[in-house]
Amino acid sequence: MSPARAGSAGDTPLFSIVTPVFDPPIEVLEETIASVLAQEHRDWEWILVDDASTDPRVVGTITRHMLDDERIRLLERDVNGHIVAASNDGIDAARGEFVVLLDHDDLLTPDALEVNARRIAEHDDVDYLYSDEDKVDDRGRTYGRFAKPDWSPERLRGQMYTSHLSVIRTSVVREVGGFREGYDGSQDHDLVLRVGEVARRVVHIPEVLYHWRAVAGSASAAIDAKPYATVAGQRAVQDHLDRTGVPARVEQGAEPGRYVIHRDLDPGIRVSVVIPTLGQSDLVFGRRRVMVVEAVRSLLARTEHRDVEVVVVHDAPTPPEVLEQLREVAGDRLVLVPYAKPFNYSEKMNLGAVAATGERLVLLNDDVEVISERWLENLVAPLDDPRVGMTGAKLYFADSTVQHACHAYWGTHYRHPFRFWTRDEAGPFGELVVNREVSGVTAACAAMTRETYFEVGGFTETLPANFNDVDLCYKVRHVGRSIVWVANCELFHFESRTREGKAEAWERYAVVRRWGIPEEDPFTPSAVASPMIDPHRILRERIRDADPGLRAPAPAPQQ
Repeated sequence: MSPARAGSAGDTPLFSIVTPVFDPPIEVLEETIASVLAQEHRDWEWILVDDASTDPRVVGTITRHMLDDERIRLLERDVNGHIVAASNDGIDAARGEFVVLLDHDDLLTPDALEVNARRIAEHDDVDYLYSDEDKVDDRGRTYGRFAKPDWSPERLRGQMYTSHLSVIRTSVVREVGGFREGYDGSQDHDLVLRVGEVARRVVHIPEVLYHWRAVAGSASAAIDAKPYATVAGQRAVQDHLDRTGVPARVEQGAEPGRYVIHRDLDPGIRVSVVIPTLGQSDLVFGRRRVMVVEAVRSLLARTEHRDVEVVVVHDAPTPPEVLEQLREVAGDRLVLVPYAKPFNYSEKMNLGAVAATGERLVLLNDDVEVISERWLENLVAPLDDPRVGMTGAKLYFADSTVQHACHAYWGTHYRHPFRFWTRDEAGPFGELVVNREVSGVTAACAAMTRETYFEVGGFTETLPANFNDVDLCYKVRHVGRSIVWVANCELFHFESRTREGKAEAWERYAVVRRWGIPEEDPFTPSAVASPMIDPHRILRERIRDADPGLRAPAPAPQQ
């Protein structure tokens, strides 16, 4: 029996693998071919489109394998049209239900198609599947696993994170027009943005099914290898925002292939910033300040949005002169809500939300200072999307190391990933510089629509001090809405300057009783799906970089 008859494909296989080919090293091409022929799943066809290779051995190699296996098809172009034209030729010729995109020098794992086939069988409405990937060097060693999150439309705007292995329903690829000319280098990003706009279901497979070959001059080996690609990617993201009616502009980010989304906020929307306070003062950067006053001053100074209401829920001991300073800073935007009970952060925030008149609520601690321009627009505007229930900010300690870059709930713990990374670090796979869906954010700076806040019942008042924001995030996701962390909304958070920051065991257990033990987080950052980050790492690296002859002393063991 020939390989073509070993499966049930006939004229309509489940998968059509599409590979544009142009002058790969023959030994590398042979390895790619071997990885396809080794597939455990047999119901496929493979369309290789030779894009006028100059090396005649390329066509000869493909032809030899085609004669041995009827599932392999060769299309030969008369002129070199580059990757977009060659890929579209393959898509046009595809007979399978799903198109599988494979580069001419990369490798599939033996179970790649089998795993995808199983997930397709589970969901008859799946239109796009992607999986984790790693890199393979010229000696066949794999490294650099990219443990991707579940479907994250916001992250896709900031970077092409789905990449390899992409498996797309053929009818959907054709519906959106296949690859587009003029987007070479980011043609896959442009395609997936358009696919994501219409896909009924997107499935992430958290397994490495694709080895991306790291060769000199490729994007896998160096992120800045193709500068034209990041320009095309910026244009693709802007096109997507324009198509979907998102008022925003796209700029290049901290690394090639990372994009910053600057949002516009409807000037007719009232935003109520709710801040609890005791009116305390503390030393910050060597000067004593009234924390809540400077928080309000900075939040108003760094936004262009005019319709902002500041709701301050103040405990009885708050000094009258502090309230007077707030009136001077905020003017008629200020709403004062007195609170005379023992400390209960959750109740204070709920009272503030009731007193607020805005359509959008920003939850803000009094021990913060806003440091990024248009922070409010970038934080609040994503809530225009009805699928988004909550957003959160990027917070720093006073030394500009990261205090908060999202919550992660996994491995029986509630975690703050990336704590103590520096402000100028992009993080692995750009996770510190791109907006992305996450499992939770801190209420030290978060935003919700008024409707969502009251739909989920606001803060749980039986959690007066800690884990109330974790519980709130669970509630938001429980009603089917996503949470977005906003990388370009930045604040200093002088953590616990206005109250003792100590969590009690019963508070954590209360959340566990309600929501269960956190085990697998669909959005766990790839850098922390491993032991906790060493908080002394930054110091050691700074000292080493400043003088290679110096070495920081080893930190004492942490108890």
